[in-house]
Amino acid sequence: MARQDFWDDPESGRDVVKERSELNDIILSWKNLAAEIEDNALLFEMAVEEEDELSLLEVQRKLKELRKKYRDMELWQMLSDENDDKNAIVTINAGAGGTEAQDWTEMLLRMYLRWCERKNLKVEMIDLQEGEEAGVKNVTFTVSGSYAHGMMKAESGVHRLVRISPFDASGRRHTSFAAVLVFPEIDDRIEIEVKQSDLRVDTFRASGAGGQHVNKTSSAVRITHLPTGIVVQCQNEKSQHRNREIALKILKARLYEREKRAQQAKQQQTHDNLDDIAWGNQIRSYVMQPYQLVKDHRTNVEKGNVESVLDGELDDFIEAYLFSSMSLRENSAGNGGAAA
Repeated sequence: MARQDFWDDPESGRDVVKERSELNDIILSWKNLAAEIEDNALLFEMAVEEEDELSLLEVQRKLKELRKKYRDMELWQMLSDENDDKNAIVTINAGAGGTEAQDWTEMLLRMYLRWCERKNLKVEMIDLQEGEEAGVKNVTFTVSGSYAHGMMKAESGVHRLVRISPFDASGRRHTSFAAVLVFPEIDDRIEIEVKQSDLRVDTFRASGAGGQHVNKTSSAVRITHLPTGIVVQCQNEKSQHRNREIALKILKARLYEREKRAQQAKQQQTHDNLDDIAWGNQIRSYVMQPYQLVKDHRTNVEKGNVESVLDGELDDFIEAYLFSSMSLRENSAGNGGAAA
């Protein structure tokens, strides 16, 4: 930043200033935590020496608070992948099962909206296809805020619901599936080559909420990338130009993620499994009947209060996934070092 030509490229300069600010915040947070721990240790020594039970209770309360702060900071340390600090593009697709699966997709959408609200993350709807009778066939939205992709990536996979169906007059138990795909929102400066000749662009009339504008102009845009078969669409904006711009941005993000996965065989296998949104591929099960339990099959974390999870209490699952992922990377690095 001390270079005379530092601001010759304003955009790059702003990125460096932002990075410097983030690093300073991390350092300051650790220093403040260390100072609080030292102060609490001193208070503990004084309380023991003076046999002050009230002060000992205060030390205990403060210690619980410090542990929470430490875990939160340790969690941020886990978010060190290349795209963790980026915004997230989230797509939820209903599996086989018609209305049941579509209702489950809508329930997942609400769960993530509530979680984002708790985390002060901004959500913007890109595309939403409602079911014929109820629920949602598929939905795409962006999540913006600090390390949105780093946290949301823990949700990528097939989600399974077991419950007594409200759509079954016989009151039978049903199993439904929905797939959640999470991609990083790619910086416009990252070069993703998309040839116009590789694109088929279709326009159509938007459906759903939108007042008089809906169904009167062909503002919605669907882009098909012919070489890969990837299809993205956007109908949220009134302007066809704006919808095309957003759809192209999502396409670039998906192409970027596709290329990245191609270089990571293990990650590729995980995403390939999402093609079959059915039994055996789920990352998490939400059982409402005959008992109440949410279990993450990757980390074995369980919670008995299904309603609270569906209301957005996902932190335990996300944290466990991030910590387990870090452990796997560390073990892999250690084994590689030993082999070398």
